[in-house]
Amino acid sequence: MLAVLSPGQGSQKPGFLTPWLALPGAEARLRWWSALAGVDLVRLGTEGDADEIRDTARTQPLLVAAALLAAERLPLHDVRVTAGHSVGELAAAALAGVLSPEAAVTLAGVRGREMAAACALEPTGMSAVMGGDPDEVLAAVEAQELHLANSNGANQLVIAGAVDRLAKFAANPPAGTKVIALKVAGAFHTPYMAPAERALAAVAAGIVPTDPARILLSDADGAPVGDGREMLHRLVRQVTAPVRWDRCVHQLVALGVTAVIELAPAGTLAGLIKRELKGTGQVPEIVTLNTPADLPAARDLIARHGGPAGPVPATPFRVVLAGAAGTFTPAPELAEGAVVGSGQVVGTVSTRAGSVEVTAHDSGVLTGWLAQHDDPVAPGQPVARIGGQLS
Repeated sequence: MLAVLSPGQGSQKPGFLTPWLALPGAEARLRWWSALAGVDLVRLGTEGDADEIRDTARTQPLLVAAALLAAERLPLHDVRVTAGHSVGELAAAALAGVLSPEAAVTLAGVRGREMAAACALEPTGMSAVMGGDPDEVLAAVEAQELHLANSNGANQLVIAGAVDRLAKFAANPPAGTKVIALKVAGAFHTPYMAPAERALAAVAAGIVPTDPARILLSDADGAPVGDGREMLHRLVRQVTAPVRWDRCVHQLVALGVTAVIELAPAGTLAGLIKRELKGTGQVPEIVTLNTPADLPAARDLIARHGGPAGPVPATPFRVVLAGAAGTFTPAPELAEGAVVGSGQVVGTVSTRAGSVEVTAHDSGVLTGWLAQHDDPVAPGQPVARIGGQLS
């Protein structure tokens, strides 16, 4: 089984799109997407220096466009699985058929601009934490009122929050850890990005997604998502929620993935997979697709490991949907892991006309909240996930 992966922010390199522009139609495609994203993708991908393409507003649409451009040169009908890291998840959703390429690039443009604007509101940042006991690290993160932003696997976490609190964490790190400040604009995948999430949600509300045509993994928990509306909701929520790439890697193993193609600009995700699965005997064969010269190897990998797309596996959970537009409040007595009965109230939506109860349609275990306290929700939007089945 073969998976195609789309990288996230930080994988870009100056000039990385230059060799792709030699392909017929590539420049015209990028100019069309530039109009949608509001940035000059051709110039950024060929002439932009490291500082310019590190700018969040430019980087995010550039990465999504690059992944999609490379993917268009592959026979994807034999690819079973797609996934993406952070903003790369927009490209993965397009490759799975949930979004059109145009919608993915447009959302990446909005996401990048709004996250950059949110970063400017107060001084925040991110740091990589390597090594140490994970429980001790997370306890220290919580003690400093910081947030887990990425769990990338191979005992590598990325934390985020106020700059002064990150400095205090680095000055007294947990035992056995190495802390490296990252050159980013702010605290991505944390509540500091709430204004960006709201702005992205307003644009995403005008998109009609379709259900994925192949297995699409979610950064939220690594689970396959078979519903297009839920995936679009997750893409929006991801702006303030941590990226669990470690769970995506282990889901690839659980699905029986034997080969991986990482789309341009490739290398980061391949490295994470190799480090996380080192010594397990489960490392898939990997092709990093950085230039058109890598296309023959990628096509050969698809020929040897690909297969008919087949049905998307059944999602091992159900979702609880909001019945009205307003702001959501979870039931205070319910925590993740709680048993929920059919018809039980799991929260309320505050509307102009009053409070509307949100009830579960099935019995099971509350495996995760998809909306938090005071989050704006729309009718039919998933607010909680129920797993398992009680007899």
